Amino acid sequence: MGMTMTEKILAKHAGRPEVSAGDLLVSQVDLVLANDITGPPAINEFKKIGKPVFDKNKIALVPDHFSPCKDIKAATMCKTMRDFARENEIKNYFEVGRMGIEHTLLPDNGLVAPGEIVIGADSHTCTYGAVNALSTGMGSTDIGCAMASGTSWFKVPAAIKVELTGKLPRFVKGKDVILTLIGMIGVDGARYQSLEFCGDGVAELEMADRFTICNMAIEAGAKNGIFPVDEKTKAYLKGRVDRDWQGVEADADANYVREIKIELDKLVPVVAYPHLPENTHPAAEGRDIKIDQVVVGSCTNGRLEDLAQAAEVLKGRKVHPSVRCIIIPATQEIYKEAMKLGYIDTFIDAGAAVSTPTCGPCLGGYMGILAAGERAVSTTNRNFRGRMGHVDSEVYLASPYTAAASAVTGYITSPEEVMK
Repeated sequence: MGMTMTEKILAKHAGRPEVSAGDLLVSQVDLVLANDITGPPAINEFKKIGKPVFDKNKIALVPDHFSPCKDIKAATMCKTMRDFARENEIKNYFEVGRMGIEHTLLPDNGLVAPGEIVIGADSHTCTYGAVNALSTGMGSTDIGCAMASGTSWFKVPAAIKVELTGKLPRFVKGKDVILTLIGMIGVDGARYQSLEFCGDGVAELEMADRFTICNMAIEAGAKNGIFPVDEKTKAYLKGRVDRDWQGVEADADANYVREIKIELDKLVPVVAYPHLPENTHPAAEGRDIKIDQVVVGSCTNGRLEDLAQAAEVLKGRKVHPSVRCIIIPATQEIYKEAMKLGYIDTFIDAGAAVSTPTCGPCLGGYMGILAAGERAVSTTNRNFRGRMGHVDSEVYLASPYTAAASAVTGYITSPEEVMK
């Protein structure tokens, strides 16, 4: 029996000729990640082991959730991670001013590559499947152990094959693809399974689209999401990854528990209504839903391509008087490039606020908290009750195109309505 992409990566790292769904194994890992929320408890567990870090070059610590620190508790957690990084000479510690949102920062800095295993104390670590890596989130205890051993345990996930065909219509992006898929299978439709993307439609997706899709694999309950390597992958990796890497492809006779086909030509801009990412509706049907806030950013949609989409909509237009629009570039480099391209001027001229890189409002941290009764359209990844503030607020998930269009009109809006 052949193997899936995920099975091949696990087999290689576990030193086995083959693995199959359900197998339990201990595997080497290539990178261990933690942030300012999950890092301190992982560090506490690590200290109990009494061993040095397994490799100071293969641990990444990113203070991005409540940083720049919003209060004393946040500052204390960041200090714990900062002190640990200095004591252990951790190479990939990213301080304020040099940091960014972890799941954009790491791939942009070449810290993940095809065929590698990356584990992180953050559920959206699955983002790196866009570059053909097996990446997944784990608890802080597992991460603390991995920082000492360089290994972790895995149950090999079964796989769902997602075949993409056709071409993307205008204004339809990766966010619409993944929200459509989650709407089809539900938030538990891929529980502890691998979402493996393939088909001629993959070539239609830019790397930013693939990062978005893999980022939200966890919102379908998946263990990971993963794409094959193609020319766009190689172009992205060139100049970033300076070590040898080996991508994987699924065997023709690989075993899948389910196969799903998505015809890209038939997709439309969609929005996930409260309070689950599976509650998807065409954006064009949301005209009666007035909004109070728009957020463009996060590890899901804070890349330069995402800012470009928002700027395209906001160029020469104004944010609706009743709407607060917040733009958050995912990294400092993206921020700088957005300035060079004039996007920041466009946002400010339109009446939007632009922030330093941070997760901020995505997890209800700061920089955009909602009051009771308020509604936000956001390019973030979750819209659970109370996710961005008061339990009686509402979050609607959408692409940067749709979010920016909604900022202009003051209600949920499909981008073609504004971009006529």
